[in-house]
Amino acid sequence: MVRTCPPVFCPQYDCANEDNAEKQQDENAERGNWGGKWDYLLSLAGYAIGIGNVWRFPYLCYRNGGGAFLIPYFSMLLLCGIPLFFMETCIGQFSSSSCLTVFKISPIFKGAGFASCLVTFVVSGYYNVIISYPIYYMYLSLTPHLPWMDCNNTWNTPNCDNLRGFESNTTGRGTVDNGTVKNTPTDEFFHNFMLQITDSVEDQGTVVWQLALCSCIAWVIVYFCIFRGVKLVGKVVYFTATFPFVMLFVLFVRGVTLPGAVDGILFYLTPNFSKLGEFKVWADAAVQIFYSLGPGWGGLIMMSSFNRFRNDAKFDAIVVPVLNCFTSFFAGFVVFSVLGFMSHQTGVPIEKVATGGPSLAFVTYPEALALLPAAPFWAVLFFFMLFLLGIDSEFVQIETVVSALLDEFPQYRKRKSIITLGLCVCMGLISLACVTQGGMYVLQILDWYCASMSVILVCICECLAFCWIYGSGKLCRDVEFMVQKPVGFWWRLCWNFVTPIVLVLIFVTTMVFNTPVSYRGVDFPPWAQGVGWLSALVSLLLMPGYAIYLLAVTPGSLSERLQKCCRPTDDWGPALPEHRREWDEYKSKHPPHLLLAEGASLSTVLRRRKANYNPSEAAAATEAAAATPATVDSVL
Repeated sequence: MVRTCPPVFCPQYDCANEDNAEKQQDENAERGNWGGKWDYLLSLAGYAIGIGNVWRFPYLCYRNGGGAFLIPYFSMLLLCGIPLFFMETCIGQFSSSSCLTVFKISPIFKGAGFASCLVTFVVSGYYNVIISYPIYYMYLSLTPHLPWMDCNNTWNTPNCDNLRGFESNTTGRGTVDNGTVKNTPTDEFFHNFMLQITDSVEDQGTVVWQLALCSCIAWVIVYFCIFRGVKLVGKVVYFTATFPFVMLFVLFVRGVTLPGAVDGILFYLTPNFSKLGEFKVWADAAVQIFYSLGPGWGGLIMMSSFNRFRNDAKFDAIVVPVLNCFTSFFAGFVVFSVLGFMSHQTGVPIEKVATGGPSLAFVTYPEALALLPAAPFWAVLFFFMLFLLGIDSEFVQIETVVSALLDEFPQYRKRKSIITLGLCVCMGLISLACVTQGGMYVLQILDWYCASMSVILVCICECLAFCWIYGSGKLCRDVEFMVQKPVGFWWRLCWNFVTPIVLVLIFVTTMVFNTPVSYRGVDFPPWAQGVGWLSALVSLLLMPGYAIYLLAVTPGSLSERLQKCCRPTDDWGPALPEHRREWDEYKSKHPPHLLLAEGASLSTVLRRRKANYNPSEAAAATEAAAATPATVDSVL
């Protein structure tokens, strides 16, 4: 909040009074709330729509058969992404809790909260390096001639070539012309000059001080945007979450006017149905949903916990995922129009014209930018867009860890800025490991192993805790009390059965069919893969590890321990006393919803639920229920 009247000019004015007035406007004075609905929606959209929409989704799309990948992608969105998005935002808003304290609903699953925090901590460290690349690119673009436009530079090799006007085959590192490996100027600029990359992961080299400086700049910007919490973040995102759409549209217009763009777009839209039989394709689709929408990471629970209690969470859970997927789909047009152009220029097949991962954003896009009139100007704007796309996600990731710690130890809330600074410094150590000459290999290992399996298992634990142990009937009743709208039958069907089954299948196939990590077509050695698996196991083992620990320290017999560790704690529920009193009264009048009663039709179930909102029909509904065979809730 901007200080409107500094004390030096207004002696009678105390800036502390402004902070107190801000707290008085909050519904939850202790934790605070978003400044407004748009603050929350834009922060949610900024978190969901990140660099992955530009360089991860198109990469997965063409790796998994072009347009065929859209089928599992939108299937996973419908069956897993949106239901989990709605469930997490509801549970966070209802309890005003972060990803650790939210497991008061079933303490035995709190290890999933610790896993979310650990994964988010590690990812925030190396993600900062990714958003520091655009800073370096912006600096180097402040010149009349972009340094990656040609091969006349000290870092270029004899194999540098614009690769235009001749036929070629492809290898993992570039193209082959008459048996010689050829690389584009942008490829050599990114790898030889910017990264100063070594030949293998065994050689980490020294710290690239230019990248380290850009990483420090990124950390400073992030810190000063989040150190005061969601109030400040909610204002920053008005620019950082909206400007990228403008630049994405500009690049789309430029891309579709290039020769060969139509071929690239047709490749993007034409599905290869043979890929749908591969389990890895479906697993990649689910992982991409987790990377983009963010269920299982703790960010959705954290952001929704700062909402006002009566916020319409259902509206948010539909609008933001749809916007996110539209952005990914639209970004695919931007990417594939450029890939089609490069294929037209080089004669290389579209699926092989660019490498995947960061190289797609930092090699392919710069190649296209070099073709634009006033190329340095467009380069600065484009990389500024990438930086904004990444920094929004970084805001939420760090705030997730900070809020989790402060909710667990509320006595330190007044020291939030110091705690945030300490966490940024610790995460910066991870960043430091990724800005060495071999740092890209470290980044690839962490990105490949650290989060994908852990996030899926966290989502499985959430389904078990919220919908099976606590009970989806109770959850629906609580959500309806909160938003004062009915929860549709589809949500409960997904929460109870569809989403958990899909998640289990994806987790198993991801474990069994996991391929070794590689970069530029070269597989990493076994020891490096072992380090990657170890980084995954640390977060995976937190979940059963905490459950075993809690059972060990809880008194009583094994069955008594299980019951006590699975039941909600006494302080579970709405955070504010007035909402808790209303909730207790509501529970006494509205039993948990039935998913399907034995011998009862769907219309009967819906009629009973309607009675929950019409007291005059309650007695009739009760009599109708008495005539129906006894049932239990969908799970408990």
